[in-house]
Amino acid sequence: MASVPSSIVTRNMADFAEQTGNVYMSVSVISKRANQISVKLKEELNSKLAEFATTVDNLEEVFENREQIEISKYYERMPKPTSLAIEEFLEGKVYLRNPEEDEATEETL
Repeated sequence: MASVPSSIVTRNMADFAEQTGNVYMSVSVISKRANQISVKLKEELNSKLAEFATTVDNLEEVFENREQIEISKYYERMPKPTSLAIEEFLEGKVYLRNPEEDEATEETL
């Protein structure tokens, strides 16, 4: 995650089309990967926050739970799932499978 820029970056659209031959398919793949990353990060965050969860609904204890606040701040500072997905895609780390092409290949065999 260290190589993912934290600010806005201008991208060359031709880089997106390189792997799939179609910019729109690339954006779709990136979107699906971003959703996967988002779900994974949310599960991680919830499991870490659950470790510090209290059963008492006392307002003073809620405000005193600094561990939960620090964990939440850490996740807020992380690169967004879309940025992570774009970097993974451009680095060739995303496995891409097209079911339509697989069916066409099977039919010709």
